[in-house]
Amino acid sequence: MGGRPKGLERVGGVRMLDRLVAVFEEALGTRPILVANAEDAPTWRPDLRVVPDIRPGTGALGGIYTALLSAAAPVVTVAWDMPFVTAPLLQALAAGLEDGDACLPESGGPRGVEPLCAAYGPACGPAIAAALDAGDLRAIGFHDRLKVGILSSRRLREFGDPEVLFFNVNTADELAEANRLWRTRGSFQ
Repeated sequence: MGGRPKGLERVGGVRMLDRLVAVFEEALGTRPILVANAEDAPTWRPDLRVVPDIRPGTGALGGIYTALLSAAAPVVTVAWDMPFVTAPLLQALAAGLEDGDACLPESGGPRGVEPLCAAYGPACGPAIAAALDAGDLRAIGFHDRLKVGILSSRRLREFGDPEVLFFNVNTADELAEANRLWRTRGSFQ
């Protein structure tokens, strides 16, 4: 994105960050925290609590770890470049923690799950710390230490097309595609 913060880009006329804040408020009745390292991050949404990575340089796993330690666990995490995540999906992920330490949606991606749109309980903190200590930065590298529940692709379809739900925006072309998808759907829902 040319060095611009992805979550500040607009899809359907709304910044992705603003869209996700609204989804969190609808789904969980709370404002999310924003894990961000940029100096100007507090200006993006002054009403949000912004926390930098507790363990810098540890990628997405470090962001999940920071969210767990900075918020009252359990947490639901979403990458801020996923503009089509819905409130019912977040509610289902949170409910999935009743039966496990983490709940992740099944995905057709290389990991088989979407760790950047998932729910994580308190036991995940020490498991992630152990993975980070071992130099394992994979977003799923700690799963073997926990009971992980999977929200099946069949169940995900209740919330929309998984390819759209987890569509993420990393390039200008993907931003254009997200806007095309938004226009085609007529809304985010």
